[in-house]
Amino acid sequence: MAEDPYEVGRGSDRAFWADSVADAVEARDPDDPIVVKGGVSPSGVPHIGHFNEIMRGYYVAQSLRDRGYEVRQAFTADDKDRLRAVPRQLADLDWNVVGLGEVDAGALGRNLGKPYTDIPDPFDCDCGSYGAHFTNLLKKSAELVGIDIDFVSNTELYADGEFEAVTRRVLERADRAREVLAQYQNKVDDDYVPFLPQCEECGKLTEGVTDVDLDAGEVHYVCEDVEAGDQTIEGCGHEGVATLREGKLPWRFEWPGQWEILGVDFEPFGKDHAEGSWPSGEDIAENVLDIEPPVPMVYEWFTLEGEPLSSSSGNVVTVDEVLDILEPEVLRYFFVKNPRKQRDFSITDVDRLVDEFDRFEGVYFGDIEPRDEAERELAERAYPVVVDEPREERVRIPYTFAAVLGMTEDPEIREQIARKEGHIPEDAPEWAVEDALARVERAQHWARRTGNEFDYELKRAEMPDVEFDPEMEAALDELADFVEAGHDGEAIQSEIYETAKRNDIDTSEFFAAGYRLLFDDTEGPQLGPFMGKLDRDFVVRRLRRDA
Repeated sequence: MAEDPYEVGRGSDRAFWADSVADAVEARDPDDPIVVKGGVSPSGVPHIGHFNEIMRGYYVAQSLRDRGYEVRQAFTADDKDRLRAVPRQLADLDWNVVGLGEVDAGALGRNLGKPYTDIPDPFDCDCGSYGAHFTNLLKKSAELVGIDIDFVSNTELYADGEFEAVTRRVLERADRAREVLAQYQNKVDDDYVPFLPQCEECGKLTEGVTDVDLDAGEVHYVCEDVEAGDQTIEGCGHEGVATLREGKLPWRFEWPGQWEILGVDFEPFGKDHAEGSWPSGEDIAENVLDIEPPVPMVYEWFTLEGEPLSSSSGNVVTVDEVLDILEPEVLRYFFVKNPRKQRDFSITDVDRLVDEFDRFEGVYFGDIEPRDEAERELAERAYPVVVDEPREERVRIPYTFAAVLGMTEDPEIREQIARKEGHIPEDAPEWAVEDALARVERAQHWARRTGNEFDYELKRAEMPDVEFDPEMEAALDELADFVEAGHDGEAIQSEIYETAKRNDIDTSEFFAAGYRLLFDDTEGPQLGPFMGKLDRDFVVRRLRRDA
């Protein structure tokens, strides 16, 4: 019996969870190449939840490579699965997410019940099929983050005969297969046959097996209706014969079949599989296929803004979208965290994730004192796997300050301010300066996407054409003195109220004066904390109406 997926990697003194999992894989004395696998059904827009499976496998693969092993990271596209429902959103190869009104949704509806690879590409590109289109998007996700993976098509494995021996063995042992599966599924009776022939007439996968002739390698069927969730996919009633390559195993048998065909040594999976699919897969592997299951590991899902990620419901964020607002290494870092703890990926609060990464990097290079020995050990071990090349000269502009810089479009002013505020050292190499300023663009995209306090145009190049009465000018000068003294944003916020009160000025009018000086507008972000994020000399000059 394989290891408990909830226990693999637990109870170890390793700083990095991937090393603990690699210990369990290594303990089996595997042959080269060690195969690390993941997999997904390409049913719709691939999001960062799907990427969870890629990254968990990647870090274990890297840990094993660091020990001198040859490792193949494979990822199966379960693209011979049937389309069970029409998703709410799709995406083209440029990651433009669209609703069904922008594609031929009727064509998708007419193809319910067919394998993904037998459904036309909804964007009519060169992918060749619905399944290939969304697998290509997943490939592009991996490439964007610099992960080298061998993608494997289930459809091709069946067509090339790779599944034939496994399928034959399952059908030869159909009684045992039924007995095992009946422990995990209620709808397994004496007539159940673990094979889904594909109807030669309508192309749908059907469960209406009437006879199996293993000598001839044939399965006889009637194309019957299939229940898919709360709907029924109608069969065409055709009576036909399929070879063992013209159909597929049910997924609970197909998954362990992949382990045998690909020689899988380790596979992570979400907690949804841990409760049902994994126990049945382990049982089928050992008692139907007579193979050893791989080392398993369960990971927790994470949410998006507190809600479950779901392609079907449209609550998704793609890797491409994420990399529009943060660096690939920051996204990689997100998956360094403990996979057994549920986490929320928040676009709104992505600045916190970037700050965490910057601290992680600073601890590695000794620029930041670690909170404890565990933090130091994790940074020392995992940072070289997270970044392409550790370089101490690399410069990181704090993310929210980068967002402030993004409020002006002039690249020279951005660099000038960053240098003046000490965020770019005088001796920083040109490549490091260029990389540091690239974060400004990402932070600007973040501000615009979320409409947060940095989504304003700061009138830095020239002061807006404004006039104030003497009382307002005196109050602004007082506030300038307070800012010049070096107080932080919260203190400035409190002082704005006190200054208005001392000068008998309406508070809302005093705030409006500040916004007019900074944005040529009467409203904006919370003024005090925002001023605290700006370079002090600029704020002081602007409050004094100097420039």
